[in-house]
Amino acid sequence: MSKIISSIALLQAVFDEHAGKDGDPKTLTKKEVADLLKNDNFPIEPSNQAEADQFFNMLDGDGDGVVTFREFGTFVLALSEI
Repeated sequence: MSKIISSIALLQAVFDEHAGKDGDPKTLTKKEVADLLKNDNFPIEPSNQAEADQFFNMLDGDGDGVVTFREFGTFVLALSEI
């Protein structure tokens, strides 16, 4: 398996591990995003509720109240440019 495919599979596994605990297994809720950031040692962890809300709204590109794998992947790719 190529490194790119392996990386995508790992990203999907992290997403899947957290998605669906509060509902749809194909999306992340605000709580699931917070748990992912806290439990997977993400380099970004909001320090208060206002920051957490702002961060979630940034991830939720279409504003539907949940984060899809595509939105999550877009965020991870943006992190790689920092």
